[in-house]
Amino acid sequence: MQTLFQYNWGVREDWYRWCEEVSEEELLKKRTGGMGSILHTLFHIIDVEWSWIRTLENKPDFQEDVEKYNSLKKVRELDAKFHLEVETFVNSWEEHMDSRLLKLPLQDGSIETHTWGEVIRHVIAHEIHHIGQLSIWSREIGKQPVSANLIRRGLTFR
Repeated sequence: MQTLFQYNWGVREDWYRWCEEVSEEELLKKRTGGMGSILHTLFHIIDVEWSWIRTLENKPDFQEDVEKYNSLKKVRELDAKFHLEVETFVNSWEEHMDSRLLKLPLQDGSIETHTWGEVIRHVIAHEIHHIGQLSIWSREIGKQPVSANLIRRGLTFR
């Protein structure tokens, strides 16, 4: 599980470097799918990852206004701000945590129950899903997308 987070973080860093070669106008341009733009999709990936980890840790979440993150620099700063907490949680993951239960109150008053393992795997898959959207947009603007290949990233599965 930790290896897949490392994979996502590496691919995300590659996308940040990719974004450095693209105009801010192109990064903010409204697009079909994802969260509507390249930068807002990267913001969303970061926010969802951090929010789910905070939920598992029973810590309060906050709702950042995506409009405040209208530059690559600001998105990367937010990522750096959240990353240490996320990485600490991920690196402390133990197999027994997989079966812990998370009970989420819904707006209709009912309770939705998930295992921590299900939530953590959702976070991993969520980022991979959005990275695919970034790849499509990359091709639409005539640029080679970041490689999503897990092989040749120097990751080792334990």
